[in-house]
Amino acid sequence: MSHIGEPESLERKVTATERFFFRSPFAIVTIVARIRGEVTSEVLNRAVQNIQQRHALLQACIREADDHTQWFSSQGVQPIPVEVIPRNSDQAWIEIQAKAMRIPFEFDSRPAIRFILVQSPQVSELIILCHHIICDGLSLAYLARDVMVHLGDPSRAVEVLPTPPAIDLDNLPQDVSQSSIAKYFIRRMNRKWRQDSQYFDHMDYLDLTRAYWDSYEYAFLSVELSAEETDKLVTRCRAGKTTVNSAITAAFCGAQSYVRGAEAYHPRLVVATDLRERLPHSPGEGMGMYAGGVELNFKYNHKQDFWSNARKFNQIIQPKYTNKNMFGNILNWLYLDPTILDAIPFKELGGLVPPSAERYQKLSSFRSKQDIVRKILDQDNLGSLDTTLWGTAVTNLGRLNFPSEYGQLELDRLILQPGGGFPLANVHLVIGAVTCAGKLSLIVEHAVQTLDRDTVEKIKDQAMTFLLEEL
Repeated sequence: MSHIGEPESLERKVTATERFFFRSPFAIVTIVARIRGEVTSEVLNRAVQNIQQRHALLQACIREADDHTQWFSSQGVQPIPVEVIPRNSDQAWIEIQAKAMRIPFEFDSRPAIRFILVQSPQVSELIILCHHIICDGLSLAYLARDVMVHLGDPSRAVEVLPTPPAIDLDNLPQDVSQSSIAKYFIRRMNRKWRQDSQYFDHMDYLDLTRAYWDSYEYAFLSVELSAEETDKLVTRCRAGKTTVNSAITAAFCGAQSYVRGAEAYHPRLVVATDLRERLPHSPGEGMGMYAGGVELNFKYNHKQDFWSNARKFNQIIQPKYTNKNMFGNILNWLYLDPTILDAIPFKELGGLVPPSAERYQKLSSFRSKQDIVRKILDQDNLGSLDTTLWGTAVTNLGRLNFPSEYGQLELDRLILQPGGGFPLANVHLVIGAVTCAGKLSLIVEHAVQTLDRDTVEKIKDQAMTFLLEEL
C-alpha cells in the first residue's frame, strides 16, 4: 500500500465535545452510498484499509485511564468490521441499517465505525455506520467519497490527511467565550459531582444499549428526488427568496401541524450547522465531530401559502447563525467535568434496564438518584423520555460537488441518517438531507413509540406536496 504522506500514530485525549456522545446507544450517524456497477468484497476491504490510513480517527480505539481520562489510541487496534449482504430488493438496505444500529460498538478495541455492503452485480448500497464520538454527517459524506475513489481505482496511492484538530478551548472562534457567572455555576456543579460521582464502563454500555433498543424501534422513510425534481426545487426556492434548507424545514413543520393539528404540533425545532470553517484551526475534510445547532420556535401559518411560510422561516433563522448560538452547548460541555457528560445517557436511559441485566442494580439506582446530572437534565427538559424537546430536527449537508464517476463505478446518490445526541423519544421527527450527484435525498426518522408509521407517512407526503408545488 503506497502513501502520499505517512499515517500518524495517534495518542490524544478525547475532548469533552466528543465525550458528550460516548457510550450513547443512539448517537449513531449513517450515510448510505448507492453505487451502480459491481463492487466485490475484496475491493471493498482494500478500499476500507486505504481510507483507514487516510483518516487518523479510523485508526484509533478509545482507552480509559485509571483517572477516567479517555484517549484515542492507535496501539493494538483491531480491524474495522466490513460485512457483505446480498441485495434482494431496492429497500433492503433500510431494514439492514435499522438492525445494524442496534449492535454495540467495541470502543475499547476497534474504531467506532462499521461498513455494510448490500450487494448486487448491478446496484449496491454501501452503509457506513459511525458513532457520533468520531464523526458528523459531513465527515461521513467525505468518507463515502474517499471510499468511492479507492473502489474506482484500487491501485491509487493513499493521500494521508493530517490529524484534524478537535474542538477544545484552544480551538474556538474569538467571539465565543464563557461568562464569569456561567463559569461559577459550572465550577459549582463540578464540585458537587466530584463529591458524589459515579463512573461507567463497557459492560454498563452493553446493558444500556440492549435495554434502549429493546424499548424503542426507529423507523425510516426514504424520499429520493430525481435530478430534474431537485433542479426544480432549487429554482422554486430561489424564486421564493428562501434556501432549500429553510424550505425543507418549513415543509415538515407545516406538514406536522397540518396532519396532527395545531395542538399536537411542537413549535420548537433545531437545525444542525457545520462548524468547520468557523474554527481557528479547521479540520478541513478530516473525520471528527464538528457539528453545532441553532434552536428556535416556528409556528406555521396555514392561512398563508407554503412559500410565504418558507420565506418567513428563512428570515427568522438567518440572523441566528451566529457563533454564540452555534457553539453555545459545546462551550458548556468544555467547562463541565467530562465524567458528568459520560453519565448523561445512563441518567436518561437507566430506567429502561430490566432486572435481568447484569448491571441492573447500578444503572437503575443511578437513574433514580437525585444529583447534579439529574438537575442538568431537568433544566434541559430531558428528565423524562416522555418529554418532547423538539418537534423537528433537521440536518442538511447541502449540495456536495462530488464526482459521479469513479472508474467503472457510478455514485448514484448519498442518503443521510443524521443521528444526534438525544433520544429519538424526545424528538418527533428527525430529517436528514443531502444533495449529491445532482439528486436530493431525504430521510424521515421517528420512534414508532412516539409517532405511528401512518401518521409519519402522511406528514412526509404533505411535506413533499409543499416542496414540489409551483409558486
